[in-house]
Amino acid sequence: MASESLQPQGAPARRTVVAAAGAAGLAVALTACGSENMSSSGSSTPQNNGSGGGSGGDGAAAGSGGTVLAKTSDIPEGGGKVFGDQGVVVTQPTKGEFKAFSSRCTHQGCAVSRIADGVIACPCHHSEFSAVDGSVRKGPAAQPLAAKDISVTNGEIRLV
Repeated sequence: MASESLQPQGAPARRTVVAAAGAAGLAVALTACGSENMSSSGSSTPQNNGSGGGSGGDGAAAGSGGTVLAKTSDIPEGGGKVFGDQGVVVTQPTKGEFKAFSSRCTHQGCAVSRIADGVIACPCHHSEFSAVDGSVRKGPAAQPLAAKDISVTNGEIRLV
């Protein structure tokens, strides 16, 4: 009873204040973790217009549309490159074949950081994804990386 008399009348109990602060922190954390997963609604198969030329008229449109990410020579075979400002990772699983995926890990939204030996790696919780199709090779991520549309024309890789 002595502890109850120290609390001003009408003030919330300490336990209520602590619980409310914890709930607010949890809400912020959950919002940050799930934002990328909810916004990606594309197909799970990457678009590749690599060395086979244009498909369905991509040639003329790709030359003037879309954001140029890199030259094909900038992407190492069996590896790739992360383009953080555009939120995309581009890989070259085999010579002349280019794939693109979201650079955000599907586990908690961290940016992937390394592509080597056919694996896209997330530094936060060590999830690994296939550089060929974005599928999960090692968790904790349970969903593949979302495919991004690119075009490859005249030695340039463009995000469409």
